Amino acid sequence: MDRPNDFIDRNTPALLGRLRRLVGFRTVNPPGEGYEAVTGYLTREVEKVGLRARRFRIPRGLLESSLPASQHAFPRFNVLGKLRVPGARRTVHFNAHYDVVPVSGKWRHGSPFSGAVEKGFIYGRGTADMKGSIASLLTALDALTSTGTAPLVNVEVSFTADEETDSFLGARWLVDEAPINPDYAIVMEGAEGNKVCCGHNGTLWLEISVRGRAAHGSTPEKGVNALEKMAALVSELESYKKRIARRTFVTPEGKTIRPTINVGGVFACGPGAKINTVPAAASFSIDRRVLAVEDHAAAERDLRAFLDAAARRIPGCRISVSKVSENFSCFTKPDHPFFRAMAASVGHVRGRPTSFSVSTGFNDIHYFATHLGIPTLGYGPGGDDIHAVDERARVADLVSAAKIYARLLTNFTG
Repeated sequence: MDRPNDFIDRNTPALLGRLRRLVGFRTVNPPGEGYEAVTGYLTREVEKVGLRARRFRIPRGLLESSLPASQHAFPRFNVLGKLRVPGARRTVHFNAHYDVVPVSGKWRHGSPFSGAVEKGFIYGRGTADMKGSIASLLTALDALTSTGTAPLVNVEVSFTADEETDSFLGARWLVDEAPINPDYAIVMEGAEGNKVCCGHNGTLWLEISVRGRAAHGSTPEKGVNALEKMAALVSELESYKKRIARRTFVTPEGKTIRPTINVGGVFACGPGAKINTVPAAASFSIDRRVLAVEDHAAAERDLRAFLDAAARRIPGCRISVSKVSENFSCFTKPDHPFFRAMAASVGHVRGRPTSFSVSTGFNDIHYFATHLGIPTLGYGPGGDDIHAVDERARVADLVSAAKIYARLLTNFTG
């Protein structure tokens, strides 16, 4: 009888075909396009690999109360699959998001949604983040079903919306509202290669609006230039960056990470802007990364207090601060048998020792770890140039991830 690893090796073209199909769905968020088509496909694929599948549409009222008006025409869906194994006492849940960030720039193979394969890589938006994980998992489940290899645990699979914004209608909705009952969870990103993720930073996203007073460009002394005030405020933030960088967190692998601030991922002038007008309004964003050992609410209070004090030090600088969104950090010491089992699977397939890491980016681990209170880790095939031009995943890593998932399900009993 064929073994799962042999099946995966022989069916690498099918894995790449699944991923190419997934990349072809332009699930760009915002605004959230293509969700209905991709989740229809995923529901069918989950059923093909032996699970009972169900697709949930987010109620219209919840969608409208949660998203800006510009996104109300784009419905949200989450897919859930289940496999009950006779005699199994525990359930492992696999989660991945199917949305991707917007695209720009000139791509190597023309379209960012080509799924072109070249020199051991598959290219396209979402190949690394994180449709590659979906293709690897589906291939692993296909291998178990096709070879008659039963998992030792029950399996749940979810493919969710909106992780690239705030996950409120995706993973958050799933863990709070959907009929799931996992004992352990794997969010299929956050670490790759020979690392397993046991936590991640949180995010605090703020928008700072600076108010000035308009005037004719030939008499700037009669106005208050909002751009100049904004520039002064941004300059003040340099000292704050240095202050928070003194806080540290040492991860299980011995890496020291620090809080960071990124300023101006989004910035804009106000209405009525013209080259010969003193700008009356300006705005910019702040992306504050919050360590797992920090208090999230305290971090927000501290940053807001600094901004208020800095604005008072700048003559004529009037600001307002609004929260765009937030995602909470989390960390679990990787001493649970579930973590050890995953590390053993990774080490067996990849042939090297495994270490545990904490991701500087956020993902959906905290929903399972915090909301459900279950051991949750992160692992996927990963890739290069995530969120950038020529995003790509290594074919060998996609294959390895499929084997790792299959091995975990056939070696871990909970």
